[in-house]
Amino acid sequence: MKILFLTDNYPPEVNAPAMRTYDHCREWVKTGAEVTVITCTPNFPEGKVYEGYKNKLYQTEIIDGVKVIRVWSYIVANQGFLKRTLDYISYSMTSFLAGLLVKADLIVATSPQFFTALSGRTLHFWKRIPWIMEVRDMWPESITTVGAMKDGIFIRYFEWEEIRCYKSAAKIVVVTDSFKKKLISRGIPTHKIAVVKNGVDRELFAPIPKDETLINELGLKGKKIIGYIGTHGMAHKLDFIIRQAKEMDGKNNFHFLFLGNGAEREKLVRLKEELGCTNVTMLESVSKQEVKRYISILDVCLINLRKSELFTTVIPSKLFENAAMGIPILMGVEGEAQEIVESYGAGICFKPEDAEDFNKKLKLLQDSEVYTKCPQGGLRLAEVFDRKKLAASMYKIIESATLQRR
Repeated sequence: MKILFLTDNYPPEVNAPAMRTYDHCREWVKTGAEVTVITCTPNFPEGKVYEGYKNKLYQTEIIDGVKVIRVWSYIVANQGFLKRTLDYISYSMTSFLAGLLVKADLIVATSPQFFTALSGRTLHFWKRIPWIMEVRDMWPESITTVGAMKDGIFIRYFEWEEIRCYKSAAKIVVVTDSFKKKLISRGIPTHKIAVVKNGVDRELFAPIPKDETLINELGLKGKKIIGYIGTHGMAHKLDFIIRQAKEMDGKNNFHFLFLGNGAEREKLVRLKEELGCTNVTMLESVSKQEVKRYISILDVCLINLRKSELFTTVIPSKLFENAAMGIPILMGVEGEAQEIVESYGAGICFKPEDAEDFNKKLKLLQDSEVYTKCPQGGLRLAEVFDRKKLAASMYKIIESATLQRR
């Protein structure tokens, strides 16, 4: 089996799309598959080429048995809609050209960058091999939800292209049950859609003792650390959390730790400074190996999204990593993600952007009986959503798509 995978993020980048693809491809290679990934020069999220790399037209390397082809793209920071769109379009074009040179039995193209899917669909047409569209985000619906683009003629065009992709794909892999229901409601046949949810590499993320050295380095000895670790984007509504932190400043020993980068980070840093929050620490992204140290010192893992009907259909990937390390979860997301967290007893959920409910649930999570049960609930959750099991499920979908061709 020769698999060609298109993704604009891949390690050493450490965001959710990069790590999901890496974990899956690594497992497929172990089964004997030949996997080639076409991706960009690593630069996410700051738009700066990582040390040891250059933004060349074409370069290759082998990572854990996976052949990685890196193509040129117009590199910008993860902010500014127009420039980022040019980034995505440039990758779509160069990945298509590189893909023409790769022998493959099947193509997988992953969103949320929709132009990656367009590259996969075009390669499918020219190479006459099946392709699978992996839908990690309901794009373009998500960009109108966060206000990155107004509804209009361009959105109508993107929606038309979106439907064309769904129709031409041999299989559509979505990451939530809600996404599947949404696609069925739009006329996509049920048999074409499979659900492979996000998960966690339990060999990498497992319970470890608190890193006391790191706690001392950050000056957080004796504090109850509430941590948000992940992308600081338009969808995450972190200004709400900072404002709640300000209301608590000097009234308790809670300290809010933000770790990550994203389109909204600079605004959030300015907001923290304007409000004069002394109980907020904001740090930039670290490597996947290093992030374990930061998760280990958390008393509570904070996950948040803005209030929107669309976000009731998503499952933030960061909940799996924190659950696997036994960190109690406080989550401002309703819908399918809430059902998962609460059904396993891994944490407590509050109504998005509801200050009163946020404070109420944070206090409830401090209850000793609730708090002590959450780590075990998180470990049960992580066992079910083990990335190895999920990779095996997706490989079966790939096999079925290639059999359809025969």
